Amino acid sequence: SENGTRCVLSSLSEFPEGFFTPQERKDGGIVIYFIIILYMFLAVSIVCDDYFLPSLEIISECLGLSQDVAGATFMAAGSSAPELVTAFLGAFVTKGDIGVSTILGSAIYNLLGISAACGLFSSVVSRLSCWPLFRDCLAYTISAAAVLAMISDNRIYWYESASLLLIYGCYVLVLCFDIKINQYLMRKFSPCCTCFTKAMEENAEQQPLVGWREESGPLIRQQSRTDSGIFQDELDYSQLSTSLHGLDEISEDHPNVFTMPEADMKRILWVLSLPIITLLYLTIPDCRRQFWRNWFMVTFLISAAWISAITYVLVWMVTIAGETLGIPESVMGLTLLAAGTSVPDTVASVLVARKGNGDMAMSNIVGSNVFDMLCLGIPWFIKTAFINTSGPIEVNSNGLTYTAISLICSVVFIFLAVHLNGWKIDKRLGTICLVLYLVFTVLSILYELGIIGNNPTRVCGN
Repeated sequence: SENGTRCVLSSLSEFPEGFFTPQERKDGGIVIYFIIILYMFLAVSIVCDDYFLPSLEIISECLGLSQDVAGATFMAAGSSAPELVTAFLGAFVTKGDIGVSTILGSAIYNLLGISAACGLFSSVVSRLSCWPLFRDCLAYTISAAAVLAMISDNRIYWYESASLLLIYGCYVLVLCFDIKINQYLMRKFSPCCTCFTKAMEENAEQQPLVGWREESGPLIRQQSRTDSGIFQDELDYSQLSTSLHGLDEISEDHPNVFTMPEADMKRILWVLSLPIITLLYLTIPDCRRQFWRNWFMVTFLISAAWISAITYVLVWMVTIAGETLGIPESVMGLTLLAAGTSVPDTVASVLVARKGNGDMAMSNIVGSNVFDMLCLGIPWFIKTAFINTSGPIEVNSNGLTYTAISLICSVVFIFLAVHLNGWKIDKRLGTICLVLYLVFTVLSILYELGIIGNNPTRVCGN
C-alpha cells in the first residue's frame, strides 16, 4: 500500500502470455480473441447439452434423486469445476488470492445474473417449490458467513478450513433425507403452504417432466415432493430416456452427433462447431446411446474436465481482451471475469430452465455457490493440514464488509423475489434480477474504484 491505496495484481499475471503482442492486438489481433471467446461459449454449450446434462439425468435416475437435489449436488459440482481448479491454483500455484476473489466476486452474478438469464432466455414458465430454494439459500448463507468470518483476520487455520468441509457434509446429509424433511415441514406448516400447494397442483398438467408425452402414461408432477424423486420405481429408464432433452423417439437409440440439422441456421452453426463436436465425440462416451449407457460416470467426469479446460481458455481470452481495451482490473473482475468463470452454470441452468425444470435450475444456481465455498475449503485444508503445517494461509480480506453485505442482500433478495413473483421463473423475474444485478455491479465497481467508500485500488507496478 502507498498513501492508503491498495495494490492488486493484474489478472494477466495468472495466465500465460498471449500469442500476440499488445501492439498487434491493438492493430486488429483482438478480433481473433473475440472469435475464440465466442467459440468457447459454443463449446461449453455443446458439452453441457450433449454430455454433461444427459449423464446427470442417468445419475439422478440411478440414485433416485429429485430434480432439486440433483441440481444442488452433481450439477453444481460439475458446473463449478472451474472454480475448484481456480481455488487449487490460488492455493498451490500462484500463492495469491485469486481463488477467494474469483469465488466471492462471482457469487452475486451466480445468484442474480444467472437467475436473470433463466427468466429472460426461457420461453417456458417454470414453477418452483418452496423447500428446495429455502434449503439452498440457508445453506449458502451459513457457508458464506463461515468463509467471511474465517478470512476476517487475513489468516486461514486448518480447523477453520475443516469447518467448511463439515458444513458441506451437513448440507449433503440434509439432502440425503430431503424428502422426509420436506414432508415433515409441509405437515408442520401446512396452513402457510396450502395456497402454494394448490397452485402447484393446478399447474401440474402444464409442467410435466420434459420428454413425456400424454399418450405415454400418467404424468408426474414436476413439483411433487411426496415421491422418492423425479422417477417412479415402476417406470423403467427406457420409457423416460433423457428427459432433459425431450426426445420424440424414446424407445430408439439417440441419433448420431454427426447428423446434420435440417434448418439452415442450425446447419451453419453445426458446420462451424464440427471440430469441437468431433473432439468431444472422440474423448467422451455418449451415455445417451445404449452402448455407452453404463459409462455415465465417466461421461460426467470427463465432461466436467472439458468444462474446466474450456472455461480456463475463455477467461484467459476475456482477460487479454479486457486488458487490450483498457478496462480497469476491478471492473473486469466484477463483470467479464465473474461471468466468464460462471459460463457452465449459466449454460446448464438456462438449458434446464428452458425445459421447464425450474427446481433443478434454481438449485444449481444456489447450490453451485454452496459448492464454491467447499472449493475454498478443500485446498485450504490440504495445504494447512498436510503440506504447510507450520502456520496459517495468508489472505487479503480488504473490502470484506461490503462483500458480506452484498452476498447476504443478494441471497435474501432472490428468495423474496421468487416468493413475490408467485414461485415461478418467468421474464418478469428475469427482468427484476437483471436490474438488481446491474445495480449491485455498478455499486461494486464504484466501491472498487474508490469513488464510494474508502477502498482505492491500483494495479501493482502502475
